[in-house]
Formats: sequence, C-alpha cells, structure tokens
Amino acid sequence: MKRRITYIQRPDAPFEAQQAVLTSKSLTIHNLEAAREDRLTFDLDDLPDEFRNVLQQSQELRLRWATERPFDAIEPFASRVSPGLHVQYTPLALTQSSEALCSLLRTAFEVNEDGLNGVNCTKAEETFITPPPQAAHAGAAASLQYHTELPSLKSFVEYIEQIFCDWLQERRKECSGTAESLLTADTVDLDYDSSSNTLVLSGLCSTAPEGGWSEEIKPPSSKSDKVEFGLLGAERGISADEIKIGGLLAVVGEDKKLKPTMFSFPSRHHALPESVKYSVSFAQPTGLHPTMSITIPHSSLHRPPAPDDTTCSLHTYLTLPSSVFGDQYQLGTTDPLFLQSHNLAGLRAHAGETDLEAPDWAVNRWGSTWLFELATPAENEFTTERSDWTATIPLHLRYLNPSDSGYRSAHVPWPVVFWACSAEDHEVGMGLNPFDRTNLGYDTLFGPRTFFYQLHPDADRLVETVDVPVLHLKEGEGYFHTRNIELATTIVISLGFFWILWRLLRVAWSSGVGANNTPNKTHDRQKKE
Repeated sequence: MKRRITYIQRPDAPFEAQQAVLTSKSLTIHNLEAAREDRLTFDLDDLPDEFRNVLQQSQELRLRWATERPFDAIEPFASRVSPGLHVQYTPLALTQSSEALCSLLRTAFEVNEDGLNGVNCTKAEETFITPPPQAAHAGAAASLQYHTELPSLKSFVEYIEQIFCDWLQERRKECSGTAESLLTADTVDLDYDSSSNTLVLSGLCSTAPEGGWSEEIKPPSSKSDKVEFGLLGAERGISADEIKIGGLLAVVGEDKKLKPTMFSFPSRHHALPESVKYSVSFAQPTGLHPTMSITIPHSSLHRPPAPDDTTCSLHTYLTLPSSVFGDQYQLGTTDPLFLQSHNLAGLRAHAGETDLEAPDWAVNRWGSTWLFELATPAENEFTTERSDWTATIPLHLRYLNPSDSGYRSAHVPWPVVFWACSAEDHEVGMGLNPFDRTNLGYDTLFGPRTFFYQLHPDADRLVETVDVPVLHLKEGEGYFHTRNIELATTIVISLGFFWILWRLLRVAWSSGVGANNTPNKTHDRQKKE
C-alpha cells in the first residue's frame, strides 16, 4: 500500500520553515493553511475478497463523489462534477452478470440512519445508462454510467474501516486515518483499471480546518509500504496550458530532510478566478414543467486564458434524476427562434431515460445526462449590457408516487458550467500530470486536445429542491384525496358500463322489432293484391 499526502498552498498563503519538520521518526505539520489531498494505492492482494472479486470482473471501475457544499476548486484540483455519487463501469465480458457490483455498492453506500439516499440497483445493465455515442468516438472505456444523490459518505467511511482497514491488520491505523478524513472531503475518487491491477482511493479537502492543519505523519508499519509527502504551491506556467508546481517533497521514514522541487506540466482542467461564478434556479411556480435557469454575470463571460490556437465555447452538463427529464426532440431542435429565446447554442449530447409518458415508478434506469452549448453575447454587448446573462432549459417532471401531503420533492443537482477550448493541432501531454482527473462524464464528450476552464457555483447548497404535486393520501378537507378519487372513479366506470349496456340492449331490441315486422308487411301486401 502506498500513501500520498499532498498539501497545496495558495500563492498568498503564509509559510514558515518550522511549520513542516521532518525527522527520522516522523514528519510534523503545524497550523498549515492549504488544500489537502490524501491518496491510497492498493494492489489487488491488499484488498478483501468481496472487493477483489468485483474488480477482477471489471475492465474499468471509477467512482466520483462531490459534496453538496460549495468549495474552492484550486489548481491543480480544478475539475468539478455535479453533487452526488457518479459510477462509471465496464465489465470484462459484456455477457457477465453485474449483480456483485450492485451488491457491493449497496453495502458500501447504504441508506444511513438519518435517511440519506444510498445506491438503488440490482443489475448494472438494468439500472445504469449507456453513455452518448460521442463518448465512444472519444475513446472512452466506460460503457455504463450511474448517479445517485448522496449527501454524506458516513456509510462509506464505516465500510472502509470495517472491511478494508480490518483486512490490512497492522496497517489499520494508517487506513483508518485516511478513511476518517473522507468525512470532511469535498471530492472523493475511487479508480480501478485492469491494465494496472491497482485500486486508487483519493479524497480532497479544499480548505483547512480552523487554525490550519496540524498532524504527525509517521513512517509506514510495513516495509513494503511507502508514505510520500508533498508541500506545494501552484501557479500558471509559461505556456497558457501549463501549471507550474514548486515546493518540498519527502518520503517519510527514508528521507532525512525535505527536498525542494519545481516542475511544470500541461493540465486538462484549469480554475478561473473566484469572481467568475454562476447560479442555478427554477422559475416559480414550477408545476410539472420546470424551467432551469443558469445565470452568469457578464463579467464572467469573457474568453478564458486558453492557448491562442484553441476555439472556446461555453457549456453546461446536467445530471438529472429519473423524476426530472428533458424532451430530446424539443431540446435537440435547430430552430433559431427557440435557441435564441433560451440563450442556447444547441444540445450536443444526451443519454439515459427520455420516455415522455412513463411515470417515475415505471422507470428502471437512474436518470439522464445532457450536454448543452450555451450562447454567449457578442463582444460589443459586454460594455452596453449590465444585467446578468441567463440561459434557460425547459424540463419536465414525471408522475411520482402519492404522499400524505400531496407533494413530493425532486432533488436536482446543480450542473457544472465550463469553457471547453479545443485545438486540432495543439500538442497536449496530459499523461505527465500527476494530479490529472478523468472520466467525469462530460470530458469524454470532447476530443483529447481539449482544456476545461471551470466556473465556480455561487450558492450555499448545490442541489435544487422542486416540489412535485402528487396524489394526496391523507384524508381531510378538499376533493382531491384517495377516497374521493376512488369513489368518483367507481361512479364514472359504473355509469359508463350501464350506458354501454343500455346502448347494446337498445340496438338489440330495435333489430328484433324490425325483424318481426318484415313478414307481416309482406303478407298484408299480398292480401291487398
């Protein structure tokens, strides 16, 4: 097992030499103001049987989790995903069952005592969705995607401590320390690739606790393990696509002093200034056809500092639960009047559940994803227009199960908003980035020579709650209650039945009378003649 602890300080953060002291027995940190990433790398032999068995059936398994709280995404950790748990999975054989994966996910992310959502799947092929065709063209390996609302990682941390850390025995202390740090993390990743046969668990906390980070890091208890430490600062490199890193490195228990370092690398994701923000809301009242509004100040709409040979466009990537969906025919239109009225340049990709008629209880898959290119004002409008720029996306709500209150809540995670800057001839060596983060859902919908510049969400909670009117179960005042509706339905059906029966009897009676009269009329004519 290899452990890597990385502190990233802002350029203006204070630092003194006594805040990081390395000895032969430990490395001590005092009151350090920095972002922190913890990373554990496991070989398959280090893992418990139930986890190893699932990974051995997987070509690729990647989990991405992000908190509902707003946080600072600083370089080189600038990438973002919508709040909740994202899973990307590719089995080794397309015909094999994925029940073991779903069972593992349900156990690791079970519903907590406080009622927070967990994973709801039995088989990945039935619950997961298939990525858009554009992802396959971009060379994306993952063939199935999943998302669920997950405000807390409490059950996951308990699972790691009980299953992982107990399995590691003498390395339990290091494992438990990393697991507990995930409770305050802003993002958590779990990556497995069959080509490397290693599992990487990482968690990022973008801000230090009150008073800064203070801890003692000791050498690993096993000689086969390693603890790497980095105290670094990041700034923009000489080239527009590069990030320059400088600071101190050490291997705890091996090095006798901290070693200075400086290096640079091209980065896929870049952070824009903190003032470049966006907000998300739903027009009230929402009804059954809510409209999502993405509002961006004009000052945040300027082209990012990307390489000159790149073409940049503003995008948003939506992750919608099954209760909320878009009409692919409406949103995929090329009608300029519709697009201009919503400040959209067009729908670029979508995947998942798009059935316009199915109620939520008839939908098996978790939901859908949507990639839109947003229209931006012309350069001359930046000086004349002072109001915010708003793009709107019309959505729809499915019929949900009845409730005692007559309403249910649909929780919609905020989309990510970013500039995508691409160039055909630009040479990019992303593999040199030791902090690179891929398989975020939207990145595979662009070419490999694409840079992403993330806007910062501006809110206290990055999930919107939409009240959905449903059948009212609780008895009381009003007409639209279960008993009244059942009685009215019975009356209407009964009236309809008797009306149809009456019409049939009337037709039968009329036919009988006509048949009886025909011979008599013939006989009377013959008699007269």
